[in-house]
Amino acid sequence: MKYHPDSGLPRLENAGIDAWLIRLFDAIDEANMLWITALVEACEQALGDNLVDIVPSYTTVLVHYDSLKLDSQQARDLLQSLLAGLTAKDRGSDASIKELPVWYHPSVGPELALLQQKTGFDLARIIQLHSEHQYRVFALGFAPGFAFMGSLPAELELPRLSTPRKRVPAGSVALAGRQTSAYPQISPGGWNLIGRTPARLFDPTSQELSLLQVGDTVRFVPVDKEEFIRLGGDTTPTEMLS
Repeated sequence: MKYHPDSGLPRLENAGIDAWLIRLFDAIDEANMLWITALVEACEQALGDNLVDIVPSYTTVLVHYDSLKLDSQQARDLLQSLLAGLTAKDRGSDASIKELPVWYHPSVGPELALLQQKTGFDLARIIQLHSEHQYRVFALGFAPGFAFMGSLPAELELPRLSTPRKRVPAGSVALAGRQTSAYPQISPGGWNLIGRTPARLFDPTSQELSLLQVGDTVRFVPVDKEEFIRLGGDTTPTEMLS
């Protein structure tokens, strides 16, 4: 990967005595993920047991290393050498798509009415817009297994709620701005709810913990109420669980 003198990117920023933040981009873009995922894999391979944790995000990768095995300058030199030889990792047509079944219904997606009012579209068109698009996972955060995905079709863009809910039901499919996601557990949240998935998004007993990983391609698949129930979904209305 070549440095760009005008932007100063990519750039290494000190993040403490045992971490470097690698800033690759200055704007969010789906194409960033080709470079982000390539850098994550390169760091995992090059650092090996010296790597404590690695946190990819929209434009950056945070590398937390073992300071008992590497000092700050050694880690910096290694990361700079990785950047110098980095090439984008394109998964191409062989990339698998993770599908999340979703029951889109006002009882579990109370902001569907708001979307209909904003767009003038009927419910079927809103479901089509959300489900026909494939999303990339940009980052994991907020709660274990919560995947920030984008980019949402512009027609469905909505700001976060002015007053967040105290309890958002697990599996709630939501959107905010140009992002979409699903809540892995019951938690507070200010995103707009449009449906619910029965998928188990976070499993502490599994090796990867989170069903979705940074760089994954995700598609939401509409299902009816009967199929949602068959897959283990909870049909209790959102407002009764909030």
